[in-house]
Amino acid sequence: MSSTEEFLSREFWGNTMQAYLIALGVILVGLIVVRIFKRVILNKLQQWAIQSHTRIDDMIVRGLERFGLPIISFAIIYWAINSLELSAKAEKIVDIATAVVIAYFVIRLISAVIQTMITSSIRKQENGEIKIKQIGGLMIIINMVIWILGLVFLLDNLGYDVTTILTGVGIGGVAIALAAQNIVGDLFNYFVIFFDKPFEVGDAINVDDKNGSIEYIGLKTTRLRSLTGEQIIISNSDLTKSRVHNYKRQQTRRIAFNINVRFHNDPEKLKKIPGIVKAIIEAAGPTRFDRAHFARFTEYGLTFEVVYFVTVADYNKYMDIQQEINLKIMEAFKNENITFLIREDRPGEWDNN
Repeated sequence: MSSTEEFLSREFWGNTMQAYLIALGVILVGLIVVRIFKRVILNKLQQWAIQSHTRIDDMIVRGLERFGLPIISFAIIYWAINSLELSAKAEKIVDIATAVVIAYFVIRLISAVIQTMITSSIRKQENGEIKIKQIGGLMIIINMVIWILGLVFLLDNLGYDVTTILTGVGIGGVAIALAAQNIVGDLFNYFVIFFDKPFEVGDAINVDDKNGSIEYIGLKTTRLRSLTGEQIIISNSDLTKSRVHNYKRQQTRRIAFNINVRFHNDPEKLKKIPGIVKAIIEAAGPTRFDRAHFARFTEYGLTFEVVYFVTVADYNKYMDIQQEINLKIMEAFKNENITFLIREDRPGEWDNN
């Protein structure tokens, strides 16, 4: 017998060196094949998926990379090791390692599927790409629950008594909840905001005396960017308890303003004012005229009340329309020789809108 054959025939822990080398060779060759597949075939699949118009192929390729290849790699290692004669202790170690790896991939797969389902559902909604930013906090909670449940099932399969563990977790959870009631309250209200959707990222809102647009909705706080530029941070509990005005969902805007004119204007010309104002408002764009009336006498002049609606929510558009209306009224009154009540005509506070 040659020295090589003698070396290969030597036994260690129940297996010959030849068996160990074969197992090692299977692992190395298998992992090299997986790596070649990833670099050559998978890269081409990724390029093909990017060029297609559907998202399903992207999900399949991404799933193959994240889960398929690692599982295949582990299966190669497991098969090679399992081909050897193992002691009871070694078999137990392999079984535990296998259970841990399987649990890890199952948990990750469930998390990825849930995230994909939520993302796909939100992406179909209006401004879906913006709303997707809100699911970060939700996924943290979902992943925590998935991992806790996964670990409990893993320990149960490994033969541990999970009843004691669950009891301890339950008692600890109650203690933590009592010690951090405000945090838990904000966390609960995060879910209220996420599912009830009183506002979303990008909405312009007013909360008490604070105005701004929503930048981020977190697990504990929501952040607004104020009109003056600074960031306003409000706890989720405060937001759900407050009266929130969501201007982005405003469909129409009601505008009421007064026109103050002098006493000495010709009554016949005063009768024309409601008709003049109505014609100007109706010609100003996306508006709906409501009314214009000679409302009251004041100590210094005559007041006409005007009410109309702008049928778009954009504030800048409303201001453009109001500006046009004001200029047209001034021009029309000048042509009709109707004089406004001006500051010099009355002492004290000037309330002409």
